[in-house]
Amino acid sequence: METQARLTVDLARLPKSGERLTGELDSAVLDLGATHGLVEPAGGLAYDVRVERLDSELLVRGSAGMEIACVCSRCAEPFRMRVEEDAFVVSYPIEETTEHVDLTPDLREAIILALPGYPVCREACGGLCPQCGTNLNRASCRCAPDGADGRWAALDGLRIRRKRTGGKRAGTNAGTRNAVD
Repeated sequence: METQARLTVDLARLPKSGERLTGELDSAVLDLGATHGLVEPAGGLAYDVRVERLDSELLVRGSAGMEIACVCSRCAEPFRMRVEEDAFVVSYPIEETTEHVDLTPDLREAIILALPGYPVCREACGGLCPQCGTNLNRASCRCAPDGADGRWAALDGLRIRRKRTGGKRAGTNAGTRNAVD
């Protein structure tokens, strides 16, 4: 499949019944900037859209997707995945002087919004050992699991004692209250 640099619709050539457009845009249209290799396009941006003119607007519906190369946010291993936007819908206002409508920026935005915030190579990824850095998908380590969450350590020293504040009714805790040392 031949890749294109941009996807534009020529309104003068658009049939009244609309038109289905399929193809692939060059991966350079994604223009992610400096990603330091964490997320890179691994192929072109494929699209399959239906374009219709409705009075003073151009309605575009369809899907877009592309293959990306990422680094797993758990184990730091490179992997590839497909990013899809199956509900691509956009409307463009059309004036009498409008000759062409460029769909490229909206296709780019749809794919960028579909990128995962924390790409994971697989759901069961074990990640890296936080103590020694071993990739737990490949080997196990001998580090003792650190089960305590240090953010709550200050609460471990608190002691709660119960004080009697009056008569006790049968079957209730009405006569106690908690005190913190």
